[in-house]
Amino acid sequence: MIKTCILGASGYTGAELVKYLSLHNTYNLDGLFVSEHSADAHKPIDSLHSALIGINSDPLQPLNDTILAKLGSDYDVIFLATPHEASHDWMQQLAGKRAVILDLSGAFRIKDADVFAAYYGFPHTDDTWRTAAIYGLAEWYPEQIAEASLIAVPGCYPTASLTGLKPLNAAGLLTSTLPIINAVSGVSGAGRKAILGNSFCEVSLQAYGLLQHRHMPEIEAYLGHEVIFTPHLGNFKRGILATITAEVRPGTTTEQIRSAFTQAYADTPCIRLRKSAPKIDDVVHTPFCDVHFAHSEQKNYVVVTTAIDNVLKGAAAQAIQCANLTQGLPIMSGLLPEAQI
Repeated sequence: MIKTCILGASGYTGAELVKYLSLHNTYNLDGLFVSEHSADAHKPIDSLHSALIGINSDPLQPLNDTILAKLGSDYDVIFLATPHEASHDWMQQLAGKRAVILDLSGAFRIKDADVFAAYYGFPHTDDTWRTAAIYGLAEWYPEQIAEASLIAVPGCYPTASLTGLKPLNAAGLLTSTLPIINAVSGVSGAGRKAILGNSFCEVSLQAYGLLQHRHMPEIEAYLGHEVIFTPHLGNFKRGILATITAEVRPGTTTEQIRSAFTQAYADTPCIRLRKSAPKIDDVVHTPFCDVHFAHSEQKNYVVVTTAIDNVLKGAAAQAIQCANLTQGLPIMSGLLPEAQI
């Protein structure tokens, strides 16, 4: 069995990790940790998330410096569902030991320290692990992930955006015109902590973070192309729908675009190429990313729509895909019935 723990287990993403790992027949989920001063410390996890009743009732253990110093040597796989600052500050104590680290925060996704500081609001001082971290977009970097010590699991918006754009860029079909990404997320993307502006009754469909959202440089870095990214907050719980408009090279055919997607995702059970535009209900509570495109040969534009569950393919499920790769397991182990893997 693969000895595993979760740091930051009390949040929405942490709870999904608890569910998947508790039901997995290869991982032994041996520790659920929260901040030393968390109000959730010592509470059984299923008292916070009723969906875990009958699945896992382990107590949430408060994390102190003594425990933190030992985790990297005591475990095979560690998941961090923690704030960016915590992941940044703790990585030197965790990484480079026995454990493979799956960090679901944004602390190690961006290589450029100046860009990181500009978008995250604090300086990145861990040059070693910022440089060494492998980006965990599972369908695109499986070989690098399999050998990694630290995996920076992508954000939910970048997962939806990159899944829709990377096949086009990899095939050399995009022009220099900036693709425009409009993406709408449910309120669970803001996390479990109560904030008035993210209260379900207060939320109305609204754009935010205009031209300055921290996921824009992440998308650009791993696409290799500048974009215009506009996130929106919607009054629904879960899911992301991204609508991407991009100019393709003159003379590009619909068949070339179709071939770019089918070749990119031929052996990726988590990506479903759809014949019609997906909707959020198609993917909520699943690990899938659904993709559809429409192409105008007259105007040389393509519109790609992608849909994911922001807490699953945008976080917990993708982290487990990455963990599976590092442990030599099928990429969808524990995420789909064995017959579908």
